[in-house]
Amino acid sequence: MSIRSLQPRLAEAGATWLEAALADVERRPDALAQHFSAVSRRCGRDPLSDDDPQGLRHGCIDDAARSLLMGALALRGADRANLLDDLYRHGDAGEKRGVLRGLRRLDEPGKPGERDTPGEPGGIGAALLPIVEDALRTNDVRLVAAAVQGYGARYLGQEAYRHAVVKCVFTGIPLGAIANLADRQDAELARMLVDLAHERTAAGRDIPTDIHAVVGAFPQALDRPDLSVDLLSALLPATHVYKE
Repeated sequence: MSIRSLQPRLAEAGATWLEAALADVERRPDALAQHFSAVSRRCGRDPLSDDDPQGLRHGCIDDAARSLLMGALALRGADRANLLDDLYRHGDAGEKRGVLRGLRRLDEPGKPGERDTPGEPGGIGAALLPIVEDALRTNDVRLVAAAVQGYGARYLGQEAYRHAVVKCVFTGIPLGAIANLADRQDAELARMLVDLAHERTAAGRDIPTDIHAVVGAFPQALDRPDLSVDLLSALLPATHVYKE
């Protein structure tokens, strides 16, 4: 999201503050931490989309503002990665989410000739994958959802990505909040989701309805003798394959 597209969502005072903060970070990278911590108070915390009240998929206004501040950094390479790692490690939950959601912007191609990581022209590469992994170890659903946005969904290994999806289902995060699922879902993930559904059924708990689409893409995951008729009936009516 650009400053122009975010401005209509901000109060006049918030928009003025953000413009000044962006200019300050461009001049003084070490000012980022100071402004980062003030974003929620200055710009607000409302979700960016009315149909996403917790901001699990699209994030919130403060997430977008923090992403813009990160994009204003003139630092590159290890200096930038170290600053953002420190910002995450010492930030509160909102600041951690802001870093995670802002990483996608920093992983986009930069100016010709800029290279932060071999094979990643102008992008930050996988340098900050450890903070994604840290977020996935928490039980904060908004932090976990931020970890499976564009950056995390790109750099997590396949096994780690599968476990992240299962954790989202387990903690009630909709699969629609996970980036790249249409491309990265596979038969093993479908099997893991069937296992989870089996466990939840045995415990008398409901099965999340959105796992049907992943299972429906790999129906062989249901070809096993330990599934009850009721569970098969619940999982078989997968009428569409998950697509973003």
